[in-house]
Amino acid sequence: MANNNARFRLKQDEIQMLMQYRGIKNATDEAGVDDKDVKHGWLKTKQASLFFKNPNFKSEELNAIQQIKDECIKEVKLYAPKYTDAVIKYDIETDGHLLVIDIADLHIGKLATAFETGEEYNSQIAVKRAKDGLQGILNKAKGFYIDKVLFVAGNDILHTDNNKRTTNAGTPQDTDGMWYDNFLMAKNLYIDLLEQLMIFADVEVVYNPSNHDLTHGFFLMQLIEAHFSNSSIRFNVDLKHRKAFRYGSNLIGTTHGDGAKIENLPLLLATEFPILWSKTKHRYIYSHHVHHKTSKDFIGVTFETLRSPSGSDSWHHKNGYTGVPKAVEGYIHHKEFGQIARLTHIFSVLFLFSLYL
Repeated sequence: MANNNARFRLKQDEIQMLMQYRGIKNATDEAGVDDKDVKHGWLKTKQASLFFKNPNFKSEELNAIQQIKDECIKEVKLYAPKYTDAVIKYDIETDGHLLVIDIADLHIGKLATAFETGEEYNSQIAVKRAKDGLQGILNKAKGFYIDKVLFVAGNDILHTDNNKRTTNAGTPQDTDGMWYDNFLMAKNLYIDLLEQLMIFADVEVVYNPSNHDLTHGFFLMQLIEAHFSNSSIRFNVDLKHRKAFRYGSNLIGTTHGDGAKIENLPLLLATEFPILWSKTKHRYIYSHHVHHKTSKDFIGVTFETLRSPSGSDSWHHKNGYTGVPKAVEGYIHHKEFGQIARLTHIFSVLFLFSLYL
């Protein structure tokens, strides 16, 4: 105690007072209130004035949301299939590869008509392209031994976020079908895709929140995680806008692309995931949102945006955002040498301008 007095220059009675009111429980008991209702405050006595914060404080709204989430997840888990009943055996080789499959910006519920834009796009086309794209990537990956699959989910899987046919920010959209039908289509699609992948290799799912479907996309991924709660698939589906995944000497960051500036993403990756950064030498950031291909090398990080399989709706056609390939993309990463291959499944789009001449 003598060393503490010399270090902090506190008297014995002052140290005892600090120890007495060190915890939030002591402070709230002294004030005569329930500690669960206190976010922060000041405790003032004749001897001291102390500011405290309650790390366990949660508002009534957050408590209600947590209760609804817990009840929904509990109910879904009661009916979750038991995938562990079937033993899945994977080939074991030392020279493995990671397959990144990223169905970017699918926009289930988007409507494009050939009469206005020259191409058709709707919910049924979206689902078919996702399935065809996944199979196309798997076919192209057959030349590599794949021991791990990183499935990137979210990124505007749904086109709208409410029953008013708008995005999360309130921007009106041309839509196909009702929001609940599109939500169920997305749920069934993800289940089909992941069931196909889990017999191909070990699977991990990472979810990127996005601007078109911020809330519905999050709810969707909670249900998908609950559905596969009895499987070997691992999920990273919280609301963090930037995620990171390590495979050997690879660090793979993913984000939707509607938030932080591109030039800030490499430093954010190093700052938010310092341990993973220190253990890797090949680092990549895969971004979405813009529906076209870009690529840029930063110091220590390669940045890429991915193409989308979705069609150009009225707004994009009017503003000239057309003509880029519609595609689902994937990447092959070697444990030691980093990204060694890019796989692209391009969709042939028949433009129908001539029909209306």
